[in-house]
Formats: sequence, C-alpha cells, structure tokens
Amino acid sequence: MKYLRKIFAFVLLCSFGILQARGSVNPATFWKNGYCSQKTVTVPSPEATAIKAKVDGKWQTYSLVQFPAVFWQWNRERRLEYLEIFREMLEKGSEATRSPELSGPHNGIVATYGANRKDSRFKLNNAVKGMGFLPKPEKMAEIIARLESTIELPLGDKLNILDSLYTHAEEIFSGDRLVSLELYSEPGYTTQTFLNQMVNPACVTVFLDIPTYKVKQIARLIHPDDPTLSTYEKQAGKYVNLMHSYFHGKFPRDYMAVIYYNTEVYDSSPGRKDARGTKISP
Repeated sequence: MKYLRKIFAFVLLCSFGILQARGSVNPATFWKNGYCSQKTVTVPSPEATAIKAKVDGKWQTYSLVQFPAVFWQWNRERRLEYLEIFREMLEKGSEATRSPELSGPHNGIVATYGANRKDSRFKLNNAVKGMGFLPKPEKMAEIIARLESTIELPLGDKLNILDSLYTHAEEIFSGDRLVSLELYSEPGYTTQTFLNQMVNPACVTVFLDIPTYKVKQIARLIHPDDPTLSTYEKQAGKYVNLMHSYFHGKFPRDYMAVIYYNTEVYDSSPGRKDARGTKISP
C-alpha cells in the first residue's frame, strides 16, 4: 500500500508538471471577493536579507542584494535631469528646448515567463513599467505624510520636493528593491505580466539607457484589498499609488502594487570591457 501511495504521488506530480509546462492556468482562480493574493512568494519582513519564492515549480531561497554605487549615481542623475526638464517646460512652455525622454530609470523593461494566456502560445512576455524606489521601512510613514500634505501644491513646488528626495536617495530609499504598479489586471482581465508573476515570480528588468543595468528580481504582488497583507506591504502599496497620483494627478482607485526584490545586478553598458553584462552585485 505504501508503495502504491508513492506511485500515486509521483503520477500527481508529473501531471502537475505537464499542466504547468502547457501553461494550463485559469486566471479566475487568482481572485476571491474582488482581490487576489499571490501564493508563490513568502512575504519577507521589511528588513529581510533573503526571500523565498516558488520558481519553476520549486520553492527556493534568494539572497537580496543592494544596488551598487554606480547604479545609485546613474539613477539619481537621470531623475534629477527629468525634473529639470519639467521645470524648463513649466517656465518656458512651448519655447522649451527639451522634452522628457522615454529612456532612463523610470521606464523599466520587465521580462517574465510562467503561463500562456488563451490568446498566445508563448509564456514569455516583455512589458515597460514605470518604476521607482521604495522608502526604507523606518522612513515610510514620514515620506507618505510629506507627500499627502503637499499633493495639492503647484507642480513646480512638488518638483522641488521630489528633487530633495532623489538628491538624498541612498538615505531615504531601500537599496534592494524597486516598485511599480499593475494598472490593468482585475477579475475578468489579466495582463501577461500579472499572469506570469502570479505563477512564476522570477523576472528581469533592464533599462534603455547608457550606462544601462539589468536587475534579476522576485516580484511580490500587493493587492490593496488583500486582508493578508502585512503592515509594511499596506504602507508600500499606499506609497506607490500616492507617488503615482503625486505626479500624474488623482486616480479613481488604488491599483495593485509590485515590489521587485533584487537578487542580482548587472552592468549591461556597451563598449566597456568591465560591463557588457558583467555581474556587479555580490
């Protein structure tokens, strides 16, 4: 009997593997009472140095890594440049000589894989996501309060506040994660990125720029109505939505947030022998 149970368990595992290989996933099962709760990532504590995730059908532990100094420098300089361009546009209007570029640290190009949607045979996906930093746990409440108290100020004043945050980025923001929003997925509609991250949270983010960097990450999805969220995750979701509204204007609801935890960082800049896809994290 014990031998038969082992055979039965093996057949079940093989069947599950075949289903995963075929991408047989029903997105409707992700949702309950209008919210989703990701089951492929174990929620780390705010100060954790590692994260557990179910990648390729197997639970694994990944060490978290900090952004190297060169990444901070590039990211800060480019974001401050964006702010300067917007100041010029406010001041000069149609006579401004510069306009914001799509390249740089704000637009991360995120590659994922996991399960194919009904409209595709491919599990692979690539999508551009607006990305930013997340305040350190001990700074979170302070930064949220600052943004909330100044959100109605003129854009020029808000640009100065953002400038002060990015100027002191290493002091204010966590160095082992980025954040973004999942704007479109909801019951009845699923983006390929969302589907992949729910099934397989491993992903890679690259940035179109020179220098440029590649970050391998574990994506943690945070639905604002999920009752199982930790206090930190609730704060993180609130911060990302607030920052989104701070610059783009008020939105009718809070969207799903994504924390991208860094596991490896590479310098993918062309033309330098010390770059070209060289790993620069420990």
